[in-house]
Amino acid sequence: MIEKEESTDYPAGASCVVEIADGIKVKTCFDNAGHVVSAGAERLTSTLGIIPEDKSLARMIDHTLLKPDATADQIAQLCFEARKYHFASVCVNPTNVKLCTDLLSGSDVKVCTVIGFPLGATSTEVKAFETQNAIDHGATEIDMVINIGALKAGDNDLVASDIRAVVKTAHKSGAIVKVIIETALLTDEEKVIACLLAKEAGADFVKTSTGFSSGGATVHDVALMRRTVGPSLGVKAAGGIHSQEDAQQMIAAGATRLGASAGVKIIQGETTKSTGSY
Repeated sequence: MIEKEESTDYPAGASCVVEIADGIKVKTCFDNAGHVVSAGAERLTSTLGIIPEDKSLARMIDHTLLKPDATADQIAQLCFEARKYHFASVCVNPTNVKLCTDLLSGSDVKVCTVIGFPLGATSTEVKAFETQNAIDHGATEIDMVINIGALKAGDNDLVASDIRAVVKTAHKSGAIVKVIIETALLTDEEKVIACLLAKEAGADFVKTSTGFSSGGATVHDVALMRRTVGPSLGVKAAGGIHSQEDAQQMIAAGATRLGASAGVKIIQGETTKSTGSY
């Protein structure tokens, strides 16, 4: 839903556009010349800043195990926990997608995998192939890493075509795409550009981080990403979310999905921060 309202905080004639979707309100105000003078986002819910009930929170978590030395037994344990707590998905490396698909058959837990991970430096053709291969083995959610170097060099066409290729491949099979922009490596301006490119390319979510770079999700970045994409896209916070307090802060900032390896501890009310990256 889109509404227009007059602003009393800015010069006469200034107006604001309010977009509402999925419980999130994004308000952008323009002056007479059409310049943005204010933008912000808030949740239209009485639980703003409050963790939802356990199962509701669990449905926002991608239960994650992406470390390179993950064993089949550890992946099986991940799937067991995901079934028990009804997490939104398990997020695993492509080599583990088939195992997860088999173990989670008949459950409400989706299988998510990562593409071009963690550097984003594979070619567009390889990312599209990886996507189709993962879908063929049962993945229904795709978390892809953008070409970070291309973005920083200003080659927005390459970044966009990269995303579009993955989105096209995924959407024709009904899978959704979350675009990882790796916020720790970007300026705020680059973060905004990356989010807009992802939105224009038809992505379903933007995601903060791989968890393998120099930093993970921050409240600032989640809020910036939410303001940029508006209410029509999901925002996934990932990297460094280890406690219920961390989860609460990300949700309040506008995250609609959380990537975490500490999902069980978060659900159980764990408040001790871990030193792990994911």
